[in-house]
Amino acid sequence: MKRSARLSSVINRLAPFLGLLLVILIFSLMPEVQSRFLRAANLKAVATQSVIVALGALGMTVVIISGGIDLSAASNIAFTSVIVAAAVNAGIPPGPALLAGVILGGIIGLVNGLLITKLRLVPFIITLGMMGIARGLAKWLAHNQKIDAPLTWLNELMAKSPHPPWLLLAPGVWLMIILAVLMAVLLRKTVFGRHVFAIGSNEATARLCGVRTDRAKIMIYALAGLFCGLAGVMEFSRLTVGDPTVAVGLELDIIAAVVIGGGSLSGGEGSILGSMIGVFIMSLLRNGCTMMGWPNYIQEIIIGVIIIAAVALDRIRHRREA
Repeated sequence: MKRSARLSSVINRLAPFLGLLLVILIFSLMPEVQSRFLRAANLKAVATQSVIVALGALGMTVVIISGGIDLSAASNIAFTSVIVAAAVNAGIPPGPALLAGVILGGIIGLVNGLLITKLRLVPFIITLGMMGIARGLAKWLAHNQKIDAPLTWLNELMAKSPHPPWLLLAPGVWLMIILAVLMAVLLRKTVFGRHVFAIGSNEATARLCGVRTDRAKIMIYALAGLFCGLAGVMEFSRLTVGDPTVAVGLELDIIAAVVIGGGSLSGGEGSILGSMIGVFIMSLLRNGCTMMGWPNYIQEIIIGVIIIAAVALDRIRHRREA
């Protein structure tokens, strides 16, 4: 039994890596795209395109490990992109505008956490409501139209050709990598990280063991909100405008990346590395499908099948363990 459990654990850890290798192998062998797919320029573009979903996934990983969900992530991203654009357009320096976006994103997450813990309602309901509230606030602030803003160094964060050139990748990509490393350390090497896993595994037991579950949940959702705020800054950088209609449905991509990377919707399982691999699996899939000239609905079908398969395998594994 022990050997079987160890083998199952190894397979679960390797599954995201194998999925990534499979996607790379499939498109690198297709004659139509094999000469372009693995080019450095294409991989740089994929990395840059992955930043927004990856930042959202960093926060969502912690939420899902704790046994929660955040459906307001995409609306939060749209809201904070509008805030940053409005701030820059009003003459506020780029640095304070960036901080305003991140902090307001964190406040939305904080409100989510407070409502979940104080009202004792499931995260699905609270964050579903916040999804509409944040999107509505974004449209109200922008008067249902895009907010143009003058170019600043914020627009260089997502540049495909970074300045200075020795950076090789866009500053947003490097920021994503640094934050991913810090979050991995936070989850695996700190008391807060252990509390996150404990709450997701069994909240009642965690509470009996002295974990202040309500405070931890508030911190978890506030942290997820901060990452959405930063993703909103990157969305503004990419588009150079604040658009209240942007990122519709992006919360599903963010959640899917975490699930494909080994996160369990039952809570108690997941990793930052797995989530980042999930992000790149989806980005490479979309990129490969686009290069092949396949219509968008094919991409959606493929990703949908992968999500269902990942969740189904997770459920089967939990039943066997039970």
